[in-house]
Amino acid sequence: MRVFHIQTTSVTESDALPAHPPASGFIWIACGRREFELEQGHVQSTLQALGSVPMVDLHVSDLLNNQLPSHFDYTSQYDLLVFRRLAAGHSETDLSHPGQVLTQPTRRGGPPVLRRIDTSPVGFAVFDHVLLTVHPAGCTVLDHYATRLLAAGTSAARAAGVNLPAGPADLMLRIVNQMVDGYLELRRELTRQLDHWQAELLHPSTRFTNWGSLLDARISLHQLDEICEDQRAAIQDWIEALAGWEVVEGKSDHFGGHKGLELLKVRSRDVLEHIERVIHHVRRLEQNAETAVQMHFSAQSNRTNDIMRTLTALTAIFLPLNLIAGIFGMNFEFIPLLHDNAGFWWAMGSMVLIAAGLSVVFWRKRYLARSGR
Repeated sequence: MRVFHIQTTSVTESDALPAHPPASGFIWIACGRREFELEQGHVQSTLQALGSVPMVDLHVSDLLNNQLPSHFDYTSQYDLLVFRRLAAGHSETDLSHPGQVLTQPTRRGGPPVLRRIDTSPVGFAVFDHVLLTVHPAGCTVLDHYATRLLAAGTSAARAAGVNLPAGPADLMLRIVNQMVDGYLELRRELTRQLDHWQAELLHPSTRFTNWGSLLDARISLHQLDEICEDQRAAIQDWIEALAGWEVVEGKSDHFGGHKGLELLKVRSRDVLEHIERVIHHVRRLEQNAETAVQMHFSAQSNRTNDIMRTLTALTAIFLPLNLIAGIFGMNFEFIPLLHDNAGFWWAMGSMVLIAAGLSVVFWRKRYLARSGR
């Protein structure tokens, strides 16, 4: 468990939960899901000591649920947002047995990029002066953002114009925005992989064999589309709830005031726009994959038609030759030219002329030509 005291100009971290509300700024309590399950009584007491109210049992169950989709809920005292982030697998550990894995990572087939389309929920409980986040075990998003937050609290960062989060809601939106950026980076790898498959599908001399991986990719893209839809619905619900917030009299512009509220709305719309970009790109990748498969089978069908047309033309060329050979192969005693010394050459000459004539006719009609690529 990590506890951060965030003020206007500084950030301090401690391992112990605070016993009293801060004189200024707000508190960020970040803990793992299994850790929150074991220490929820202590966390609830800390929330009450910090001037907030304990969380209701249903919301505690939501934070402990590792399969919960992205959604938003609220009470009169706090807001709850569950947002699914990209993860290497659903892995949870026990505090008493740190090396024991409670949940095995999800096994996926196909190329490595598809194995990255796995998600775990991160829960945010937003109070007036406290932000409680519940992460999966080994959450890189938490570690990465905590490092950035501590670096932003230094004097050098303040001199460079780096602003610290103005409140719990602002900090939540920054963390969510970092999660969405992971989806934006993932789409580039998916695009390169699907472009490679499209080139193989449309290459006329390549026999495509990665149908299983392509099917896995389409399933993963569909799953990613559903995940992003849940994320968009959750953020939209948050924005609607944010529109009902009232400016607190006596608060500064950066924390509870009009300027701080407007900043939250801007950040929320920015997060929503990033999610919509991911959804648009994922759907376009799905369409591209479907189009590439259809074009592949159309090309194969066209190639089959070319082969059948060529075989039909060759059959038509040799059909009169077989007729001539059949006539002169009859067991009649008297057949014209049969006993003539030049009969064989007349028959062969006529067969060659007929074959050459039909070949020229079929070539001019493009029956023997390959379709243009």
